[in-house]
Amino acid sequence: MSTTDVPDESEPEAGDDSGGPSRRDIIKGTIGGTLVAANAYLFNNIRQTSAQGDGTPGVRERFSNQLKLTVNGREHFIRVEDQERLAETLRYKLGLTGTKFGCDRAMCGACTVQIEGDPIYGCTYFTKDAVGKEITTIEGLEEGGQLHPIQESFIEELGGQCAFCTPGMIMSAKSLLEENSDPTREEVKDALEGNLCRCGNYENEIDSVLTAAERM
Repeated sequence: MSTTDVPDESEPEAGDDSGGPSRRDIIKGTIGGTLVAANAYLFNNIRQTSAQGDGTPGVRERFSNQLKLTVNGREHFIRVEDQERLAETLRYKLGLTGTKFGCDRAMCGACTVQIEGDPIYGCTYFTKDAVGKEITTIEGLEEGGQLHPIQESFIEELGGQCAFCTPGMIMSAKSLLEENSDPTREEVKDALEGNLCRCGNYENEIDSVLTAAERM
């Protein structure tokens, strides 16, 4: 048999000899129909959910709001996303970079700031929840160019080694000393246990807090 007698096994582009659709046309039509049906189902469900909901925005409905925040005694009007975290707002919108991102999952304490005097992790605290509350960051501790006693003690007692964790340590220490002006060494350890020091400089950090307690 010559090569011209070998049947062509390739599939026609538009149809076969009988004028019917090719397998490729059938596949295209099936996929297209499936996508149209899926989109119709999806958007119909979204419309129904929106109509039946209570108006509270969810993950699907992120939007921006302008909020008033009080940070270090100053008022700021800031546009933030509905699920924006406080550490993001402080660092990237207010330029207060003393608040660090470490683990980004509320485990290391590098993002610690104060809300109404209480230490909180800024990486998991929504900015919108801080409206109407006093926020204090490490930048708000000095007054008139004078460092806070805790800041001075961390310098003198070598409380900061690489110093990445130092702002969070100081903010946790501040909350402790405002509540307990004469803590024991064990009480300082307990207060700082949520702040991790990758350098392992814990003894100097504890000494720094105890020295600050004597001066406050």
